[in-house]
Amino acid sequence: MLADRGYDADWYREALEDKGITPCIPSRKNRKVPIPYDEARYRKRHKIENSFARLKDWRRVATRYDRCPKVFLSACALAAVVMFWL
Repeated sequence: MLADRGYDADWYREALEDKGITPCIPSRKNRKVPIPYDEARYRKRHKIENSFARLKDWRRVATRYDRCPKVFLSACALAAVVMFWL
């Protein structure tokens, strides 16, 4: 699971590991012993988050004008294609 520093807690990491999920969470700055994480995977999380932020620049997607899920998904796909194209 990819998450930011806000989710760095021992109880949260243990709960994820109990469910068989490998956490990729960087340690907070005030932690005495930093916990290692996969930096390459964490960078990919940032790119995905930026893509969602760019999708929300489209007013139709951000406010969800479309009530029908198919039409909303089509608007998201169209916005993603235009973002990729530009």
